[in-house]
Parts: sequence; C-alpha cells; structure tokens
Amino acid sequence: MNITSPPPTQADPTVYVHRWKMLAIMCLALLITSLDTLIVTVALPTIEADLDANISQLQWFVAAYSLAFAAPLLFVGGLADKYGRRLFFILGMVVLLLGSIAAALAESSAMMIAARAVMGFGGSMIMPSTLALIRHIFPAQERAKAIGIWVSMGSIGVPFGPIIGGFLLENFHWGAIFVINVPLVAAAILGCVAIIPESKSTSQSKLDLVGLALSVMGPLFLVYGIIEAPMRGWYSPVTIGLIGAGIALIAAFVVWERTTSNPMLSRAVFANRNFGGPLITIASVFFGIFGGLFIVTQHLQFTLGYGPLGAGLHMLAMCSVVLVAPIAPKLVERFGLGEVTMFGPLLVAAGLGFLAFTGSPTNVEVLIALALLGFGIGIAAPPSVDSIIDATPEDQSGAGSAVADVAMQLGGALGIAVMGSTAVISANGKLATLSQSAITGAVLAVICAAAVFTALAGSRGTPKVAAGE
Repeated sequence: MNITSPPPTQADPTVYVHRWKMLAIMCLALLITSLDTLIVTVALPTIEADLDANISQLQWFVAAYSLAFAAPLLFVGGLADKYGRRLFFILGMVVLLLGSIAAALAESSAMMIAARAVMGFGGSMIMPSTLALIRHIFPAQERAKAIGIWVSMGSIGVPFGPIIGGFLLENFHWGAIFVINVPLVAAAILGCVAIIPESKSTSQSKLDLVGLALSVMGPLFLVYGIIEAPMRGWYSPVTIGLIGAGIALIAAFVVWERTTSNPMLSRAVFANRNFGGPLITIASVFFGIFGGLFIVTQHLQFTLGYGPLGAGLHMLAMCSVVLVAPIAPKLVERFGLGEVTMFGPLLVAAGLGFLAFTGSPTNVEVLIALALLGFGIGIAAPPSVDSIIDATPEDQSGAGSAVADVAMQLGGALGIAVMGSTAVISANGKLATLSQSAITGAVLAVICAAAVFTALAGSRGTPKVAAGE
C-alpha cells in the first residue's frame, strides 16, 4: 500500500481509518528521540567516574547527539521525499537502536561520543519522516490537530528525559538509560511495518546534489561552532570561523535553491513569510526551552540539593504544553498567526525572567517557570509547524519538515551554548546563580517575539504552492 503525493484527501480509505494509530506510532518514535536529547544529563557524574571523562568530553556526550541530529536533517529529509518516508523512518529507528546499544556498552569516552552521534543521526532520519508522513496521512482539516499532538509528544519527551534517567540511575547501572530504547524502538518498528503506508514524491527529477551537500555542511559548521563556543570562547578565531562558515554555507544553500532548476525546496517558500516567520518562532522558543532546562537541572541539584530523580520530577510542570497545544490552531484561525504565536517566545521570556528576578529560585518558583515554558511551546509550536508544512509543496514534505526540525535543533543548541556560557560558575565548578543566563535568554526571546509579530501580523493561512514554483 502506497501513498503518493499529492493529495492526502485521496488516500486509501484503510489509511484514513487507521490514521490515529499511525500517529501514535510516530509519536512514540518522536518521544524516543526527544527523551534521548537530555536523558544523559542526569547521568553525567556517574559516567564521568566510570569512563574517566574530562569536562570537554562530558559536554560532548550531550552535544554529539544534537550535532549529528541537526546537521543532516535537510539531507535525509530530501532523500526521504525521493526514496520513501516510511523507509527512512524505519532506517532511522534501526540506526537509533544500534547507537543506543553501543552507548550502553561504551567502555571509553570516545566510544560514548561516537555512539551518541549514531543515535543523533538516527533521530535525524526519524523526525522529518514522521512529520512528512503526517501530512500525507491526515486530511487538511485534521492536520493541525495531528501536528499539535506531535509537537506535544516531542516537547514532553525533552523534560521527561531527566525524569526517566533519574529513576533508572537510582535503580540500575547508567547503561539502562540507553537500554530502555530497545523495547520502545522495537515496538515502533513493528507498528510501522504493520500499518503505516509508504509515502514518496511522484517527481522523477534528479537529486539536487549541490543542495544536499550545502544543507549538511551549513548546519554542521554552525552547530559545531555553537557547541564549541562555551569551551573555546565566543570571540576565538575558531568559534568565529566555524559559525561564520556555517552562516555562509546556509546562505549559499538559499541562493542555490532559488536559482537552480531542480531545487530541494520550491523557490516560492523562500519568499513566503508564513514559511520564514514561523522558523523564527520555533528557533526562539526552543532556544529558551533547552537553555532553561540546562541551567534549571543544575540549579535543582547543585543549589537546592535534589538528587537526579527529584530534579527530574520537577520537569513534569512542562506538561502544561498539552493544555495549550490542541487549541492553538483554533486561536490562530480567529486572531491570526503572528498575533498568537508571538506569545510563545513571550511566555518563554516570562518563565526565564521569573527565574532571573527571583535570584535563587525555590522549587515552587522553578515549577512556575517551567509551566510557563510549557505554555510557550504549546501556543507557538503547533501552528508554526503547520504553517511551514502548508507553505511547502506536497512532494517536498520531507525537506520542508526537516527545515522546521533544523530550527528546533539549532535553537536548542544555541540556547544551551549561550545560556550555559553566561552562567555564573563558582570556584568548585557548580552553578552559583542562574540569573545572568536566564535574563539573557529572556531578552532574546522578547526580541524574537517582536520579530514574529512584525513578520506575521494579519496572517491566517498559507496557500499551498506547487513544486518548482
């Protein structure tokens, strides 16, 4: 059973009947990739002792996943469009499974870093494939709701990582935080094989090899530079060179896609404010989320004295995302895309600002701040992702989905790097105060909210564009 694009409204009736079961399988896979983003953070002290890791290696245990996740997203999204989104979904799950087993068995820091990179690459194949499949499984009138659920599950996975990691660490060897992926991945693969149909582009055009290369190299240099910045210094020649090269290569990608006769993405999307504006929203929200969680988990353990599980349980406050995400698309229909989604960065800014101005927040104040962060994701991410998908041609769903995913990963990596590097660290290496980091994130989020409103005010929908326009 195959689905070719376009359109989803003509999908096989059997597909339509099982669409919510298919969404559940894809959300399970997305939940796994989200859990793996930060699940390792609570285990770092234990892993450090077992693998004799230094500070730089500990940072790369987290960063290798983000780098390998973000850099190839557009590349694998474009390949998935051509060769099959279901195929790449399954391949991604297999790669993630192999990486998880390798991480659990790691006996050195180098092996752990390599295993985390393999896991990240698997995630890069899964995330855009799930979002592209949703577009082709769900009819237009249900797509916003499905994407809202998809965003909620992906967002919940990030804070749930430390919770699950904390529980496993208190009861098992640290390798359990990776072994837990095995049954989850197996269930997702079996479910996908059983009921999810293949979906691919009907276009017979050749691969845009130059675009594919630029789409990998640009994010690779940019994310690598961002990750290295706190260790090398933001003004070091290496940092400036890496980030500058990444920006230049991404700009070259945009120029190439607008001039080549066989683009990965339709030329029309680069001139569409409902494509570019939501990217600012997504990047700014996840900048605050990842950066905020990074400093809060340290504050809870180092300043307030919580153990891994106790610190992780505070992240449940971010489940507030599920209260807002389902209604966000309806609010956009009534009030407009910019008018609604600008509240995402503003709520994130409010959460970070609350942390900053309380000085050394108590656990209750941390819970309030995290709830605000969850509301920020819920109000901004679902309609923003839906707008990006609607602005992308049907047969380029994988590439369009990957752009949204890149915005999430780049924003998150930048948030950890910027807010982590601006944190005030005491002489013993522990977080002394989070005020400076939090206020930095809050200010940037407010600036992004203003940019979102300016770019999207008055917009309520995006006409679909055809490939090649």
